[in-house]
Amino acid sequence: MFGVLEGTGFEVIEPEFAACFIGHARVERLWTGARWSEGPAWFPAGRYLVWSDIPNNRMMRWDETDGSVSVFRAPSNNSNGNTTDRQGRLVSCEHLTRRVTRTEHDGSIKVLADAWSGKRLNSPNDVVVKSDGSVWFTDPSYGILMDYEGERAESEIGACHVYRADPDTGTVETVSTDFVKPNGLAFSPDEKSLFIADTGGTHQEDGPAHIRKFEVGSDGKTLHGGEVFAHCTNGFFDGFRFDRDGRIWTSAADGVHCLNSHGDLIGKIHIPEIVSNVCFGSSKLNRLFITGTSSLYSVYLNVNGVGV
Repeated sequence: MFGVLEGTGFEVIEPEFAACFIGHARVERLWTGARWSEGPAWFPAGRYLVWSDIPNNRMMRWDETDGSVSVFRAPSNNSNGNTTDRQGRLVSCEHLTRRVTRTEHDGSIKVLADAWSGKRLNSPNDVVVKSDGSVWFTDPSYGILMDYEGERAESEIGACHVYRADPDTGTVETVSTDFVKPNGLAFSPDEKSLFIADTGGTHQEDGPAHIRKFEVGSDGKTLHGGEVFAHCTNGFFDGFRFDRDGRIWTSAADGVHCLNSHGDLIGKIHIPEIVSNVCFGSSKLNRLFITGTSSLYSVYLNVNGVGV
């Protein structure tokens, strides 16, 4: 069909998915030229998207007003996951420097986390900011396993954990220590639950390829539970985001998978590259931005994402 990008399209697995997409809306490739695209973050005030090109050690910027793409930051310390806080500041995970940083409004960079119990972090991967300002991030070892996405090094911690950082006090605490390779994470719309992907199957035979669900404690700082919420049916769940109705839109090897509130796979957006991450953007948060290996894609949906 004219206007349809080869290798893209919607696959309805459960009838409820049909109402999530617009029949004549098409997946668009906005830009290509990366080696491994990751960590899209939307900036509503400027109407632009920032994402990481990890091996090329740079962050890219796509402008919605004219469709132009430029280098946002280079070198980027092999940045991976990005998000924004409630003040519209960029929060980034950096492989090379093994830290989580925040870019202030004046352009200066503040280190939010680079160590735990006196030991350097592995290579922070993905990050979310809770409404109370706390910063939650995953710390697998991908950035220290080779020189391609960081710098080869031994893990000082000897394990891969999930952390909570308090930007005001500088405190960094573990919130979960039983992951193989913790990866993408996102709070439910009401922030009562935190969902975390484990991609341990990339380096462990028969390792995990799933998303786990944790309940947030009454103190807002601790996690309980951690049962498996959904298994990936193609590749691995990496980064993901919620829409306002509680559905998860998550990356996978064949595109974007949509999971309902029970963890059931209800549909897919096929992308002709392995997808690493997604985020909602545009003025109504009804445009899904998709980072897929070498490219940036987007599609308008009949759902609205959860704002930061």
